[in-house]
Amino acid sequence: MEFGIDYLLRSQLATPANSTQMIDDALESDADQVFFDLEDSLHASEKADARASLVEAVRTREWGETPLSYRINSVRTRWWYEDVIEVVTAVGTEIESLIVPKVREPADLRTVETLLESVETNAGLEPGGIDLLVQVEDAAGMGNVEEIVHATDRLGAVIFGPGDYSASIESKGHVLGADSDYPGHYWHYPLSRISHAAASVDVPAIDGLYTNVEDVEGFRESCRYARMLGFDGKWVIHPAQTAAANELFAPADEEVDRARTVIETYETAAPGEVPTEDGRVVDEETVEMARHILRKAELAGVDPSR
Repeated sequence: MEFGIDYLLRSQLATPANSTQMIDDALESDADQVFFDLEDSLHASEKADARASLVEAVRTREWGETPLSYRINSVRTRWWYEDVIEVVTAVGTEIESLIVPKVREPADLRTVETLLESVETNAGLEPGGIDLLVQVEDAAGMGNVEEIVHATDRLGAVIFGPGDYSASIESKGHVLGADSDYPGHYWHYPLSRISHAAASVDVPAIDGLYTNVEDVEGFRESCRYARMLGFDGKWVIHPAQTAAANELFAPADEEVDRARTVIETYETAAPGEVPTEDGRVVDEETVEMARHILRKAELAGVDPSR
């Protein structure tokens, strides 16, 4: 998937697959994507029944053009293969992507891909039609992230999981500012690793949850920092967070205006002329970045007056 061409992933709304109320709330949200969770938000005793709830939620509600995804359990659990088989068989035509959590090595993704292809074939679906979104949540996965992103052609995004990552490296907290004495961005290193790995295969990088829904400015700050590091979107835990994520991961008016100027400068340059804008050379790479910004702006409805 080439990010920014078909749809945006500024906000991915996490919804427990067995919560009717939260599913109804998600239906009314403005999130770019909704995903149903079969993993961490559910107790072990709820996981099997939650698959049926997920299928019902997809079948009985009108989701319009909202892309739907769901998160399976880790491949190191007893639930994951039935998560793939039961849901894809029942509603695979409505599922855009499947989130694979706690990925530690490339073999984790290949294992899911092998099963998914068989399920698609048996269900009469086109093999390869469902993307795999990889969630990196521990030190092993972070150490292997560059290899992980090249493990499958189905890769649709790379997602940072701050909660489990905190436990993995035994850090004090997993939200921005959790340790006020830390001299800088608490998650600069893992976010940079994920951003670079995702960019190397042209898929979006998605930041993890900010769990304090009441801390609006803290959430906005988290979005701003992630975008500065190259991230394209963020998980949201409540529909109230989607507006801020959609705003902050969309191009700002001034970015759109500058992108248009860059393209115009390049396209109107005389033969043999080296085009410049604000004293900087405008080359093909700069123009490609500008076109990428305009495509994002088009999808996000950003159209500043000139």
